Amino acid sequence: MPQQPLHRRQPTPGNPRVQRTRNRVLTVARELLPQVGPTGLTYALLAERADVTRQTLYRHWPNRAALLFDLILEGPDLGNYPTPGSDVRTVATDWLKSLRDGISEPAIRTAVLAVTAQADHDADSAQALVRIGQDRHAALNKLLEPSGIQIDDAEFTLLYGPVLARLFLDRSHPTDEFIDTVVTQWLTTLEAQQRPGTPNTS
Repeated sequence: MPQQPLHRRQPTPGNPRVQRTRNRVLTVARELLPQVGPTGLTYALLAERADVTRQTLYRHWPNRAALLFDLILEGPDLGNYPTPGSDVRTVATDWLKSLRDGISEPAIRTAVLAVTAQADHDADSAQALVRIGQDRHAALNKLLEPSGIQIDDAEFTLLYGPVLARLFLDRSHPTDEFIDTVVTQWLTTLEAQQRPGTPNTS
């Protein structure tokens, strides 16, 4: 059986029936979110559409931020997540394309924007945003392990930042050519900061 892509959270072991219920709720939430928006995705509506009780929803997701967190990190598997490799350019490029394609999914895009917008005044959303970044950072470093390269927080931000800016601020699509340019500039910065003995990234 193929392994779960590194960016997808592993389901909690337990009752298969509970896991099926959880998966069904997330599927319904992904369908509803682009239609009704984050404020319209009430637990009353979600319980009705998923045929569960609100108590069940609160047991899995005690607040809306927790639900959006799982919607983001357990998004649909698009089949394009990279595998670990020794070529830093290839891994970084494939990872950015996977990030772009994932956030381009309507439900994930809406969830990311909602968590970001609420982070300034909602502690749960702020914590979810931090955890999402930590999860993606750790996943990328896992992919980079064969190269001997591990990137810090600043280097991680320099890689994904331009893609998110193009998606959310410019409101345009980061093309493959744009991503290639971002990775080339990022590698230049990375190489300039290399310590003696660090493998070459080109």
